[in-house]
Order: sequence, then C-alpha cells, then structure tokens
Amino acid sequence: MALIYIVEDDESIREIEEFSLKNAGHKVMGFCNAKDLYYQMDKVLPDLLVADIMLPDENGNEIVKKLRKSPDTRSLPIIMVTAKTTDIDLVKSIEDGADDYIKKPFSVMELISRVKALLRRTATENIKLLELDGLVINNEKHEVTVDGKAIELAYKEYELLSFLVINKGIVVSRDSILERIWGYNSVVESRTLDNHIKTLRQKLGDYGSRIRTVRNVGYVIE
Repeated sequence: MALIYIVEDDESIREIEEFSLKNAGHKVMGFCNAKDLYYQMDKVLPDLLVADIMLPDENGNEIVKKLRKSPDTRSLPIIMVTAKTTDIDLVKSIEDGADDYIKKPFSVMELISRVKALLRRTATENIKLLELDGLVINNEKHEVTVDGKAIELAYKEYELLSFLVINKGIVVSRDSILERIWGYNSVVESRTLDNHIKTLRQKLGDYGSRIRTVRNVGYVIE
C-alpha cells in the first residue's frame, strides 16, 4: 500500500481519482490547490504524487520543477494529469521532471495501471553507489563524477545514465528504457530518448563513447 497525494481543483475528477486508488489498496489524500499540497508535504511526504497541470494558484509544471529541486522530493514519483494534448505540452511536462502523464478524459483502469507501473518502476534497490571505472554515480548525493570531476546532469539524464550503468554490458531495448524512465512509449518520447543519449555522450566526455547504439534494438554502456 502506497501513500498517494492528488492535487486537482476539479472536485468530481479528484473524487474519482481518490475513490479508484483507495479501492486499489492505497492510502490517498486529495488537495484542490498547491498551497494545501505543500502544507501537507511539509508534514509527511507521499510515495507518489498525481498532479493536475491547471490549478488555481500554481501551474502543475511549476510544482514539479520545485519538487525536483529539493533533495527530499527529487526522486518522488510524479504523474501529471492534463487536458492539454499537444506534443509540446506533453513533452514539457516530462522535461520539467514528471515521470508519466495521463490525458483527460481517462479511465479508472488506466489511472490504476499507471500508478501501479510507476510504483513498481521506482521501487528499486537502495543502491548508494554505481561505478563504471572512473564513472561514479552517488545516489546519496545525487551526483555524477567522471575521474573525480563533477558532471551536471538534468533529472532525466541522471535517471537514464543510472539505468544504463545498472545494466552495464547488457543491451537495453528502447521500449525498456522508455518504460523505465518515462513510463510510456510513443514517437515523440522516442525522439526525446535520442536527444538525451546525445546530450549524455557530450557531457560524459571520453566516457560518452561507451554508450553504444545497437541499431533497431536500443543502447548499451560498456
């Protein structure tokens, strides 16, 4: 059972989300604005957050960006719920740090399935250090160093690199990466993956060449 917070100003939608997730065995608390959400998070952090984008006091994307800047909530699983369906809007939510999104209107089963998948994906072992020769990922400090030099990575770049290093020497399919890091698979997110790999290679210097593309399959770090 997970503790899930929902921030949604539409009462009817919030009630459906709360009812569905409670019936799925989770403990759920709902909020109609960002202010009330922050107040509760200062007391108890949830295991997952479901956030609407259009809120009366603060945009959902801004909430995500704030949470990603805090060490306490940097890795908090977040699902965005949005009525905006353009590629630009959806990609922006992910780039701001959301793990997944659900388009309105959505089914109860889709919500439960997405929450279950994200909780499963983030319930990984508590690995403090990941190492590949001189490449070190320190999860306690959320820091990446190459031969002792700190490398600044965006949130998704950090998650992507960690996933590759955990599976070092193993070819990981594109679908597996998209499901693990972004939680879904589409043409837009596939291009986003390519861009993240390109940026990682640039930032990692000589180690960037260790990320090898396996054509028509995926990627492997060696």
